[in-house]
Amino acid sequence: MSFPKPFYSWRPHPWHGLSVGPDAPNVVHAYIEITPFDTVKYEIDKETGYLRVDRPQRTSSHPPTLYGFVPRTYCGDRVQKLSPKSTAGDLDPLDICVLSERPITRAEVILNCNPVGGLQMIDGGEADDKIIAVLANDPIWGDVKDIAELPQQLIERLRHYFLTYKLKPGEPTTTQIEEIYGAEHAHKVIEAAMADYVDTFGE
Repeated sequence: MSFPKPFYSWRPHPWHGLSVGPDAPNVVHAYIEITPFDTVKYEIDKETGYLRVDRPQRTSSHPPTLYGFVPRTYCGDRVQKLSPKSTAGDLDPLDICVLSERPITRAEVILNCNPVGGLQMIDGGEADDKIIAVLANDPIWGDVKDIAELPQQLIERLRHYFLTYKLKPGEPTTTQIEEIYGAEHAHKVIEAAMADYVDTFGE
């Protein structure tokens, strides 16, 4: 008796195996690591491509938006040069926060999104920009073109979250936000991160 050969389906690595997006830097992919409902911070394991538990959220605040990274990006020398007060890139994929009107409650999903701005964050001296984007075709946020069109309170929540999400009792914060920028600069950061990726890993 013969048996059928087993079928193996290989999952691509979310950082290296997915594309940066259908029309980068205007429309990019976001691979989501954590949602606004998570009390634990997850992040991609660079070796396996699976989500790894990083740490429980240290404060009572949750991420105000979906949070992940743009595939095939890397924060190296080019990204650092766009953040003059930093001393190096953080050598990670470019982080992205995505606004969605409908709750998306699960991580490890891929979204098409439109970058509208960002936070020029520095963590321990390293450039650690947070791109802010809106879910493509979202009925509420989909027509937003620039961060200036978003409610100021929402930007303040994002700013507060990233200034406090690594706080440890009795220790000073390691993060600072030097600037909140619009879509034009966000596109430059994405293009720099795409070029840094090619420099480091190839096409």
